[in-house]
Amino acid sequence: MSDRDALIDTFLADAGWGAAMRHPLAGDASLRRYQRLHLNAACAILMDAPPQTGEDTRPFIAIADWLSARGFSAPGIIARDPENGLLLLEDLGDDLLAVRARTYPQEEAVLYSEASRVLAELHQHTPPPLPSYPDQMAALTTTVFDWYAPAHRDRKPALQAAMQRAIDTTLTGPQVLMHRDYHAENLLWLPAREGIARIGLLDFQDAMLGPAEYDLASLIHDPRRAVTPEAAEAATQTYLTATGVNAEDARARIAVCSVQRSLRIIGRVFTRLCLHSGRTSYLRFIPPTWIALQRELRHPALNEVRALLDGLLPTPDAGWLAATEAQAGQFRGLYHAATP
Repeated sequence: MSDRDALIDTFLADAGWGAAMRHPLAGDASLRRYQRLHLNAACAILMDAPPQTGEDTRPFIAIADWLSARGFSAPGIIARDPENGLLLLEDLGDDLLAVRARTYPQEEAVLYSEASRVLAELHQHTPPPLPSYPDQMAALTTTVFDWYAPAHRDRKPALQAAMQRAIDTTLTGPQVLMHRDYHAENLLWLPAREGIARIGLLDFQDAMLGPAEYDLASLIHDPRRAVTPEAAEAATQTYLTATGVNAEDARARIAVCSVQRSLRIIGRVFTRLCLHSGRTSYLRFIPPTWIALQRELRHPALNEVRALLDGLLPTPDAGWLAATEAQAGQFRGLYHAATP
């Protein structure tokens, strides 16, 4: 038995769950591991986030406590050991919005409307003290040149400046709590609960302060699944009605947030995870992200960014995907994929 296993056994025993049966759950892009625990008729989730790998459970704890105190369905924390990166969490089940919408497509628009309603309510609360994401947005955009189009890394300053101007002009509203990964695989359907509690919230430990429409853009422009136009529009209209914001201004902010997010995750997330970490499964998310990027770049708020990117980013067709997959893991330990 490893030292880590012994530490987990002690943690669970102290929490009264030492005799529980454990079953591994699918992870995410982080180094955290999850297990579902069964003890008699009760269930819980073990989060194993070893600090020595750079994981830190304290941001998750802080946001979970903040959300729960305001009536949102974050997992309750049964036991916590942040020094050792261990949490025992309420089990909210497996009914992810992505699974529910796939199984019952006639419910998709309602599910997305409910998820959007949660955002509208979330944005009515004074957020906790967190770092400001707009301070980083423009620079993160340029990581598309580090990993996806490294031949054009010399264009990073120009892209950062163009994106910053779009941000400064468009994202002028108050900053709210941003989940930053608000999509149907991080949301659970909890129909036995009422109001905003019917949507369970997961994977919020990277929350920051930023524009209200960022999470809405993440929800409706999801590379992991094809959101129907009806569901995307239902979510948008629900948010507009609930908040009373100007529709034209909101759609401009959605476009800017969506383009910023798409450029960042194409480069810094999906391509990097393949080239740097050998995780080729993430390549399948690039073509749908590309489609959303091309669509949202047509918004007038992004004219300068669109003109700058014209001809610089390769189309993620079958040839590009195959060539990139063939280089999986070859840039481990490097900061970018440009040829020295």
